[in-house]
Amino acid sequence: MIPRIQKRGQRTIGLLAYLYGPGKHEEHDDPHLVASWDHNAPDPGRDPSATLKQLQQLLDQPVDNLDQAERPKKHVWHLSVRNAAEDRLLTDEEWGEVARRMVAAAGIDDPDQDAGCRWVAVRHADDHIHIVATLVREDGYKPDLGHDAARVQAEARTLEVQLGLRRLNKGDGTAAQRPTSAERHKADRQGRERTVREELRETVRRAVAGTVGEEEFFDRLAAAGLIVHKRIAPSGDLLGYKVALPFDRNKDGEPVFYSGSRLAPDLSLPRIRERWPGHTTDQHSHKPSEPATNTTLSDPATARRRAATAAWQTILVIDRDEEATVAAHIAAAGEVLDALAATSAAPTRRELREAAFAFERATRSHIRSQHGHDQALRRAARDLVRSGPALGRGEDGATTAMVVDMLFFLVTAATHWHAKKGHAQQAAAARQAAEHLHAAYQAAAAQPLGALYQRGRRLSRPLLQRHTAMLRKAVPELAEQVLSEPGWYALATTITDAEAAGHDPAALLTAAAGRRELDTAQSVSDVLVWRLRRTAGLPADTSHADAGSHTAGHPANPAAQHTQGRSGTRLGRP
Repeated sequence: MIPRIQKRGQRTIGLLAYLYGPGKHEEHDDPHLVASWDHNAPDPGRDPSATLKQLQQLLDQPVDNLDQAERPKKHVWHLSVRNAAEDRLLTDEEWGEVARRMVAAAGIDDPDQDAGCRWVAVRHADDHIHIVATLVREDGYKPDLGHDAARVQAEARTLEVQLGLRRLNKGDGTAAQRPTSAERHKADRQGRERTVREELRETVRRAVAGTVGEEEFFDRLAAAGLIVHKRIAPSGDLLGYKVALPFDRNKDGEPVFYSGSRLAPDLSLPRIRERWPGHTTDQHSHKPSEPATNTTLSDPATARRRAATAAWQTILVIDRDEEATVAAHIAAAGEVLDALAATSAAPTRRELREAAFAFERATRSHIRSQHGHDQALRRAARDLVRSGPALGRGEDGATTAMVVDMLFFLVTAATHWHAKKGHAQQAAAARQAAEHLHAAYQAAAAQPLGALYQRGRRLSRPLLQRHTAMLRKAVPELAEQVLSEPGWYALATTITDAEAAGHDPAALLTAAAGRRELDTAQSVSDVLVWRLRRTAGLPADTSHADAGSHTAGHPANPAAQHTQGRSGTRLGRP
């Protein structure tokens, strides 16, 4: 249940006309009252003799009784209460009780007090109601509405339990502003999956990923096709920015701009500057220098390997470091996801985009990020962007599976950290991101792991027996689980490749297994494959490898049943 207090207004009749009207897109169905302050207000929706003017006059009467100088400048209070799509349909009587509980919680009309404000609750759709109140009590005093938004949110959590509705997590005031109903209707009318606000937020976040200064940031915004307007002080200092989509225009044909802070709290220019190297808190020194950077471009596969390494190192930080540093690393992990989604190939693009979109909520909490030590992740995001889009096959497709696998564990660690801190919304967002990363991993890993699996099936029996003995000696606590998994053959191939490259597989296995996050893996062999291949610098894709243990006439098979063995984590995956 989502209660939302709208901006206060001046015209009661205008709001009533909208609520009882057809709606902007004929979406209002059977508008009628479900509750009112005196249980007897006229209902223009069901009573042919009642008019909107009559209802407006009754609502405004306490306001009109005051002298003009004493009246509130904006006396119309408006609250919408909406249920989730999967919730059962409430009856009019239930919605009426919801309305009475909400106005009491807000301080509009407490039944324990003799004098309250006048209000009505209008229902014009199955899943929500609108409550309209005028902000002068019957005794002429004005209501105390301090923290009304927090109080109606708390009441919503109680009602969800009592009415058997979907239980939402308690908000903490750090979320980005939700799209308005008008923005949602516009997106539906245009056949767009997301609202303009959401598209702009996603585009700006991608532009931020891995940037080192203002010039690069604004160049990326322009390259993404956004209309950018900068706010310049008389001194010439840049104070802020706002962006618009070229097609999004108001009735006068002008672009509809959103400032960075309207898109998300951490997308204001001052907050973005905090991420850049050389940032200073001196209020008179707004523009940090852009340090010289390595201009050598990585290929997509190399950039993905570096991102996997940075993610690996970040997991230790989340486990052990101070809150502000962990918060910065989680925010930087969001940049890596944004960059990976922007450069991913078709097989993984949608799921990675959804993962980045979900994880965005997990990057903000009341713990303020202390940037500086998170630069490895930010450089990884920069490398991903600068390396360009991946083809999604061959080495960059396989290294996509490698980095997604590692990001899955990083996001899992972030989920646990947020849950431990009591950040319910952030933990839920990270868990949702992990779900999408799991789907992206399956798409990316099927072909490269299938090739490794087929090679492993062709290894000689004595070689497999030697690898088995070595596995049991190096990681005795994991050996039997690994040997029972389909992925054992892919791991056996990786052990063979590591030996051929001059590495000690036992040492690699011991190092790879000595990490806490293996406890959350259901296919340990998959995880060990990618860790060994990354640590030993082995090719991630071996589809065309000419291994001596291969036999003729057996082309590589994706072995989809193998990739299904890695079915998730203890965070809720089956």
